[in-house]
This record gives sequence, structure tokens and C-alpha cells, in this order.
Amino acid sequence: MSQVKPTTPAKVWFTPVRTQAKKSLVARAGALLDRAGLSDTVAERDLVAIKLHFGEAGNTGFVQPMYIREVVARVKAVGGKPFLTDANTLYRGQRANAVDHLECALHNGFAYATVEAPIIIADGLDGRDAIEVSIEGGTHFESVKLGSVAVHADAMVVVSHVKGHEATGFGGAIKNVGMGLGCRSAKQRMHADFSPDPDAEKCTACGRCVTWCPVDAITIGPDRVAAVDYATCYGCGECVAACPYGAIAINWKTTPQAIQEKMVEHVAGAVAGKSGKAIYLSFVTDVTPDCDCWHFSDAAVVPDIGVLASTDPVAIDQAAYDLVRAAPGLPGTRGEGHAAGDDTFTEVSGIDGTHAMAYAERMGLGTRTYVLERVE
Repeated sequence: MSQVKPTTPAKVWFTPVRTQAKKSLVARAGALLDRAGLSDTVAERDLVAIKLHFGEAGNTGFVQPMYIREVVARVKAVGGKPFLTDANTLYRGQRANAVDHLECALHNGFAYATVEAPIIIADGLDGRDAIEVSIEGGTHFESVKLGSVAVHADAMVVVSHVKGHEATGFGGAIKNVGMGLGCRSAKQRMHADFSPDPDAEKCTACGRCVTWCPVDAITIGPDRVAAVDYATCYGCGECVAACPYGAIAINWKTTPQAIQEKMVEHVAGAVAGKSGKAIYLSFVTDVTPDCDCWHFSDAAVVPDIGVLASTDPVAIDQAAYDLVRAAPGLPGTRGEGHAAGDDTFTEVSGIDGTHAMAYAERMGLGTRTYVLERVE
């Protein structure tokens, strides 16, 4: 693994929720992007992917459309051509295909009339429009599969909602990019070491898994059920993404350390070829204990803190984590009883979410050492 580590601290810009100058947090969040170097990141006529999470139906924790509209306006002001994007989900909720995904986004307020930018789902209609990108220095993969839209974009603005997570302990910029831009089969590879086991009762012998298996490991047997040659199968997860009937079950079995490392390796693929062309904006507000993929949002575990911006995904996640750790837990929530200085994320989830940051730093994706520049 690469041991590249920056020799100087990264700069992370911060504006608190509280304003003494009576300035809108919407405008201040946009100004942070300018301070962090948006004009250096986006060139004239760049196609700019604004990577965000549209929120699941019923969820309220995602970054709200008014902030995204401000990001869109700032990108346009420096000459970029912005669009909103996210990849389809592995689980069968409201965002597992582009049709449902777009409807969910619209219902949550991300219409063109509101945000003034189009939406393009990163991995296409059914999660299979992906590009394999080679990476170096990873423990788990030599290449990763990412939504083609994000790969083809000239630049990327990553807008993240900081929160806890039931599988990774912490969700910020790294998770937003790595898990968020992985196509559906990539999400399966991140979540588990996978061996497909077709369900005879659900299988209709439609043959889609046969068509999409990259190593011809699946055939339709005489009993009209998909059969897998496990000696040939290498666990890519394409059959899970391809099956429209749920006949090949999603496997969620993994360790918190492994899923974080695999997620980071997908970040390495997402930023490959985008040196100096990615910038990050993270909202440390409404810090819920669970992912925005749920159909509900639990109460925030700490008070609203503010917004961060940086060109370093590792530093911005570390800064967000540290700010939450320095805040007291809120009474009546899952953060109740946690004093300022306690590791609230780990206490709530039981998972050390900083493993991803440490691994990303070792891979040379950024540094955990930062200087926080406060802007009122």
C-alpha cells in the first residue's frame, strides 16, 4: 500500500450555524466553497458533478435543496455546467433504479425549478452503467466500478451530510464518494465477500444474470433455475444488480474495517484523473445517528455545529468528526449522557468510523492533519 502522506496540514474552512453578523447560512456555505478554491477546481465549460444524497422517501436528514441551489449558482458563476448525481442503491428501496431514484429526488424537493440544475443518475437506468477504474495501493481491489457519469465528469463538488452510520460508524465525504458513486454491483462488493446463491422459488429463468455475468459463471439449468459455477465466479455482484426479481440475495456480511477500506478504495477510483478537480462541502447539522438511506430520521445526537469546506476529503471528515466529538450529546436522543470530548459516533454505533480516514491517509488520498479556518 502507498504510504504517501502530505507534509503540511490541509486547510479546512468552517462557518458555524450561529451568526452574529446576521448572514444566511445558505450564503455562508456557498462562500466557503469560494474560500476553499472552487474557481481553481472548476474551469470554464467543465461538466461538474455535484455529488449528493437525495434522501430516501420519508427521510429528512439529507442536505436540503436550498443549499444545493446555492452550490449550483456558485459553480455556474465560475463557468461550470453543474448537474446533480448519485448512484442507485443496492437495497430495494426508492432509489434502486433511475426511474424511482429520480421520482424520490423530485419528491424530496430537487426539481429543476428549485435547484436550477438537471439530475443525472450516475450508474444509469438499472445500476449497470459503470466504468472499471484501476487503482493502486489497495488491500482488496486492483480496480473498482463506478457510475460512468461521475467518471466522465470534468470536476466534482461533493456535498455531504455528516451523520452516524450503522455499518461504518460515521458518514461524511469519504462515504458519500466511495459508497455513493459505486454502481450497484460495486456496493455488493463493498458490503461483503460475495458468493451468489439463486433462490429457486424466485428465479424465473429470465437469463439476465447469465447475460451480465462477466466470466460466464452462470447458466440456466434443466430445472429452469440459475446455476452458479463457484470455481469460476469471483464475486463481482453483477448478478445481484441484474436480477429484477430478487432471486439472488444481497449479502451484507462483512466487518466494519473491511467495508471502510473497500469504500476508501472506491474513493481512490472516483478521484483518479481528477487531481485538483474535486472539492468538498460537509454539513455538520442535524447529525442523525443513522444513514439517510432509512425511510425515517432519528433525532440529532448533538447540537447543530456548522458547515465545512476543503479540497481534502480526509481532512474534512476528520474535522467533522472532531467537531462532533467536542460537542455534548443532546438529552432525549441516542447521544444523551455523552459529554463533550466523548466519541459520540463510536458510542452510538459501536464502530470506530475513523478507520476509513486512517486508511485513506495511508493510501495517499489526503491527510488527517488540518488547520481549521473559521469564517463568520
